[in-house]
Amino acid sequence: MATIHESTDQLKKALAEILKISDNDVNVLDSEKLENFLIDDLIFTAVFSSHEEARKAARWLIRRSGEALGIFSTSIQPLYEAMGRKEVTGFTVPAINIRALTYDVAQAVFRAIMKDDVGPVIFEIARSEIDYTLQRPEEYTSAVTAAAIKVGYRGPLFLQGDHFQVNAKKFASDPNKEVQKVKDLIWEAIEAGFYNIDIDTSTLVDLSKPTTVEQQKTNYSLAAELSIMIRDLEPVGMTISIGGEIGEVGGKNSTVEELRAFMVGYLEDLKKSGADMKGISKISVQTGTTHGGVPLPDGSIAKVKLDFDTLEKISAVAKAEFGLSGAVQHGASTLPNEAFDRFPKTGTAEIHLATGFQNIIYDSTHLPSALRDQIYQYIKKDLVGEKKDTDTEEQFIYKTRKKGFGPFKKELWHLPQEALRAISVELEKQFSFLFGKLNVIHNASVVAKYIKPVDVPLKVPDALRS
Repeated sequence: MATIHESTDQLKKALAEILKISDNDVNVLDSEKLENFLIDDLIFTAVFSSHEEARKAARWLIRRSGEALGIFSTSIQPLYEAMGRKEVTGFTVPAINIRALTYDVAQAVFRAIMKDDVGPVIFEIARSEIDYTLQRPEEYTSAVTAAAIKVGYRGPLFLQGDHFQVNAKKFASDPNKEVQKVKDLIWEAIEAGFYNIDIDTSTLVDLSKPTTVEQQKTNYSLAAELSIMIRDLEPVGMTISIGGEIGEVGGKNSTVEELRAFMVGYLEDLKKSGADMKGISKISVQTGTTHGGVPLPDGSIAKVKLDFDTLEKISAVAKAEFGLSGAVQHGASTLPNEAFDRFPKTGTAEIHLATGFQNIIYDSTHLPSALRDQIYQYIKKDLVGEKKDTDTEEQFIYKTRKKGFGPFKKELWHLPQEALRAISVELEKQFSFLFGKLNVIHNASVVAKYIKPVDVPLKVPDALRS
């Protein structure tokens, strides 16, 4: 069982003969002891210590220890530029949202990566997920980095802010306040090592306008404004990969005309800034999916007819006319397994996967039924205001159970080791399956060719200086 340190003095004693702090760096003196037990103590302290200084110190130690071992957070931009030039083809990059058990789930991802020499894989978390899973960006970075250390992974970490979204209703009542919240989150995420940011201003597309350009105007103008901010904040020597979005997931299907309207307006607005800067590297579109899938009255998921033709056409135009890596598919993890090998064939650049892994955790026979029942009782009591009149209890729980992860984070992280191992095996099997279908196995060399480490300085916390 991991030790949660409640003071920096306790934490510093635990480092003896394993880690040594030198200026703003960490020297790893004993990697075996770090992997076998200290990293467990560090990540549990980083997440659960009641002492804020201890949490901050543990997160810094994890991130700098990872860097010392050759685990570096970075941008996928150079690879996406190569995809835009059509130098690299034939695979779709999986972007995995981890909503629960982040330390254990990330280990399962890394084991699958290492087993099959997998190339690019993105770890991401959305603005909404940050709130309801109670995982701020720095905690998420620390958990993923700690998982990499634990299993012996070495190489790049692609950490991504997913759906850094402007809420349409809040924007309508106070646009400056809502945009500032997104800007603050972007700043926080970059400080935490998120060097891939997906801007989602597609919520502001107004289909009541007479022309496509007018419909997309607020979307592309604000996307440009946020892109300029990101370029101002990105570390020296690194270009953050930025994603844009032309159609809100769950809405009407996107078109090539919308892509052109967005990109032309977006690039014009970037030029108005007076600086010659790179724009987005990919474009998210709507092709018929819904986040989490559509639950039927019995709680099962309705089949989705995904518009692969639209996905292929938009990806082709995005590459040919604008040099983008291609289109991005959201809300895909609940699609039938036979659908996934079609994404590389249509030139899809990236695919976002979340709810399917959440379902594996909740539906696993290895998750103690008492804890599952406790979470469901919380949902039925505390979140009943989110239940629609037309929802059956099964539909309501399915749509809402993602919000049970935050309040029960400590109970989930402290599950018996045998339960965690068994759930991780189930997840690893699905990760390996998807990596094979998306053609990212046996292509780690592609990442090595285009992605080089950039050491971003990270100031040592004052509590660790003495």
